[in-house]
Amino acid sequence: MHKNISSLQNQLVKQIVQLQEKARERRKTGLFTIEGERETLLAMKGGYTITQLLFSSEIVAEEDLYYLKDKAPAATEFIEISTEVYDKLAYRNSTEGILAIAKNKPHSLDELKLERENPLLLVAEAPEKPGNIGALLRTADAANVDAIIIANPRTDLCNPNIIRSSVGCLFTRQVVTGTTPEIIEYLKGKDISIFCAALQASQRYTECDLTGPAALVVGTEATGLSKEWLRNSAQNVLIPMQGEIDSMNVSVAAGILIFEAKRQRNFN
Repeated sequence: MHKNISSLQNQLVKQIVQLQEKARERRKTGLFTIEGERETLLAMKGGYTITQLLFSSEIVAEEDLYYLKDKAPAATEFIEISTEVYDKLAYRNSTEGILAIAKNKPHSLDELKLERENPLLLVAEAPEKPGNIGALLRTADAANVDAIIIANPRTDLCNPNIIRSSVGCLFTRQVVTGTTPEIIEYLKGKDISIFCAALQASQRYTECDLTGPAALVVGTEATGLSKEWLRNSAQNVLIPMQGEIDSMNVSVAAGILIFEAKRQRNFN
């Protein structure tokens, strides 16, 4: 028999709302929420502990529920929720009636493990919008980069909007955070060349040698990269603009640079 929740006043329902809305609650409890079957399965694949899995039997397919039960650890508590409760908690209608609560994992620079001798990293300094962070993660996943590093993060990585916009890539990629000085020190200690996306003293991205160990560093569209990054750049990289404006979305710029590096490496 499953535990069943039908009241919007249930304590667990209130806790989930807090976890969705407040970074402070996520930090205090070490818990966060996941919406969607695919995202939940990716979290399991990435080694995240799912403590509770809520489902709406009116939405989720029976075979999908059996599959989740098969994949979930024995300690995961399955809880049936009413449509009313699901509608309150779910952000979107296409998540197959699945919501989960998971334990966070450390995302510090100390956790980063580079297994390839010739790593390719993406560094994003102080990205402001969760949607941009999610898009950066998807781009990095598509190119199979070795890691994504967020410098001076403005939000925690378990923000529901990041998980949603990354479609769960957060769980299956190495994603770490740190301050700009910490990350620069780490990269230099590993002999990883820093390539900054910047307008000043730049070389066209197609003319830069990106075949060695490299970190591609992008900043915000509004302010670009801090001087500290530019001072430590092996080479600033320029994507020529042919229109009226002089900037593009950070995830698009990152994608252009990453796939140029992959092309130079014969997509290895």
